[in-house]
Amino acid sequence: MSLLRDLFGPSRDEIWQQVAAAVGGKASAGNFWAGGGKVEAAHGQWMVTLDTYVVSTGKTTITYTRMRAPYVNPDGFQFTIYRRGIFSDIGKWMGMQDVVVGDPQFDEDFIIKGNDEAKLCRLFADARLRELVSAQPDIHFCVKDDENKFWGGQGFPSNVDELYFQVTGVIKDVHRLKQLFDLFAETLDELCRMGSAYEQNPCVTL
Repeated sequence: MSLLRDLFGPSRDEIWQQVAAAVGGKASAGNFWAGGGKVEAAHGQWMVTLDTYVVSTGKTTITYTRMRAPYVNPDGFQFTIYRRGIFSDIGKWMGMQDVVVGDPQFDEDFIIKGNDEAKLCRLFADARLRELVSAQPDIHFCVKDDENKFWGGQGFPSNVDELYFQVTGVIKDVHRLKQLFDLFAETLDELCRMGSAYEQNPCVTL
């Protein structure tokens, strides 16, 4: 174990135990290669879950880090935000919606899409939320429809969606992961203030 630690640094489980302690959550161990470990932390009535999952492409496998938080979404408001790049600019030229929220640097750095422009502008008027988004070197952050229905699962209640973050690779940076939990907390609180989330238990277990 010490040789592996010298070669690769602290394991994911070690780092995530630290993250759990920092956010007042609990960590369960898993297999580094196959995933299975997770960190769960409550924020109000919501449970935020950090884990990894693996996708096989046939010749190789890709590991993703994700964070999820189911919540009651009374008005169906949805958004997606990710960093601007070559392919996102091509998408914009082809007609992809890109909402401007009024912060020139933020608008320059990110592609923001959603189904209600006024609510998008209100959500990202939150300076702390913009700060937490900007702190992520790589980010795909969105409100996602019930994912279980696509995989033959039981599914969520009809008015429940989930706040969802995903990036390629395993994040082993305590500060970055703590900021992600802060981002989820800030976003859920702001959605509540906007009337786009209810501060109640969605009765969903991931």
